[in-house]
Amino acid sequence: MSLFRWIDHIDKALIRLINTDSDHVVLDPIMLLLRHPATWTPLYAFMLIYIFRHARQCAWLFIFFTLLGVFLTDTTSAALLKPWFGRLRPCQDPALIPVLRSLVDCGGLYSMPSSHAANHFGLATFWYYGIQTLRGQKWRWLWVWAAAIGYAQIYVGKHYPSDIVVGALLGMTVGRLLGLLFERL
Repeated sequence: MSLFRWIDHIDKALIRLINTDSDHVVLDPIMLLLRHPATWTPLYAFMLIYIFRHARQCAWLFIFFTLLGVFLTDTTSAALLKPWFGRLRPCQDPALIPVLRSLVDCGGLYSMPSSHAANHFGLATFWYYGIQTLRGQKWRWLWVWAAAIGYAQIYVGKHYPSDIVVGALLGMTVGRLLGLLFERL
């Protein structure tokens, strides 16, 4: 069995485990809430307030890098990598449609990499290194936040686990590069 077939096999087993075998009536609304953008509005507001309160001199640069990070991860994942990989979403895969629970609209055709994972891990990584540069603090909880959003994407049936991993790697790479650039500036 080739490496790609093995990963595909593992992915399909894991998504069935997470989406179907580990589902619970209590988890469904939590996972839907985790992936909804409005849920995170208080976090974004907190970051704005925090950065203006504790690092006013760099606040606009921090915000610019935050927005640039989202632009880079989203564009790279959605416009470049998804068409290049051409991997069908689990909710578009004819073999999985009968067994998966789709809790949300399936969305686009392709899933690799997850834009949600790329965007949120990009934010988490840049914010981690940006705050560390400005304040010397290490906010490791940011990666827990990003991972929870990634897990929710699998739970609702939109992404395979490897989509989340590849999206996370893309986001962390962009976030780290922006963090290094931010530190220099």
